Amino acid sequence: MIHPLVSTMRPKQWVKNLFVVAPLVFARRVSDLDSVLLTFAAVAVFCMVSSSVYVLNDLKDVEKDRAHPKKRDRPIPAGTLPVKVAWRAFAVLAVGSVGAGFGLSTSFGLATAAYLAMNIGYSFGLKRVAYLDVLFIALGFLIRVWAGAAVLSVSASWWLLTCTAVLAMYLGFGKRAHELITMDAGHRRSRESLAGYNPVALEWILHALGSITVTIYVLYTQSEHVRAVFGDVHLLYTIPFPMFGILRFSYLVTNRPDSESPTEEMLRDPLFITNLLMWGVSCVLVVYMFI
Repeated sequence: MIHPLVSTMRPKQWVKNLFVVAPLVFARRVSDLDSVLLTFAAVAVFCMVSSSVYVLNDLKDVEKDRAHPKKRDRPIPAGTLPVKVAWRAFAVLAVGSVGAGFGLSTSFGLATAAYLAMNIGYSFGLKRVAYLDVLFIALGFLIRVWAGAAVLSVSASWWLLTCTAVLAMYLGFGKRAHELITMDAGHRRSRESLAGYNPVALEWILHALGSITVTIYVLYTQSEHVRAVFGDVHLLYTIPFPMFGILRFSYLVTNRPDSESPTEEMLRDPLFITNLLMWGVSCVLVVYMFI
C-alpha cells in the first residue's frame, strides 16, 4: 500500500519545488545556516502540498486515466491504491502541509494555502480550459518563488519572478505540445483542454517563449539590479547554459514520443541534467566567489 501511495505522490516531480530555493541563492543567504534550514523546510512543505495535488488530480481523473494508454497504469486507475485510502492521504497531506506552512511563518503559510486553493480549483475545472490551464501552472511556480522569499522575509526581485513566469509557461506549453504529438485524435477529444489547442499556434508560442526566456535572462545578467545586489559580477558567462537548456527541452518535446511527459524525460536526460548542474555551479561560482 505504501509504494502505490508514494508513486501517486510523484516524487520525481518534487524537483519543481527547487524553485523555492531560488530566493535563498539570489539573496546571498546560502552561507547562513538558519536560512538554509528554513528553505529546506519550506521545500519539504511544498513537496507535501504538491503531492496532495497529484493525489487529488488522479482521484478526479480516475475514469479518464483508465482509458489512457500510459496513465491507466497509475495506482488509482489500476486499482492498486484504493480510492478511499487516496482520499484520506489527500486530506492528511493537504491539511498537514498548510499547518506546517503556518508553523514556519504566517506569510509562508498563506503562500502554501494559496497554492493548494489554486490547484484545487485547477483540478475541479480550470485545467479543462485551453491556455488558461498553462497559465495556472505558471502561477504555481510563481507561488513557489514567493513562498521561498516569504519564509526568509526577503523580497523576490521583478527579474526572478518574470523569468520564472516565462520559463514556467514555456515548460507548460511544451508539455501540451508533447501531449498533442503522442496522443491520437480520440484521446485528444477526451481531454477538454487538449481539444482546444492548435499545434501550429503551440509551435509558435514555444519559439516565442523560448526566445523571451533567454532574452530576459541575458538582460538580467547585465541589469542594474545585479550590480546593486551582487556587485560587478560576470553572470553573462552563464548565458550558454539556459540557451542550451531551452533548445534541449524543445528537442525532448518533439523527439521522445514514448515518454509520458517531456518534464520526466528531461529529468533523466544526461545532457539536460549535466547542463543544469553546470549552470547551477557556474552561478554559485560567479555570485559567491568572483565578486
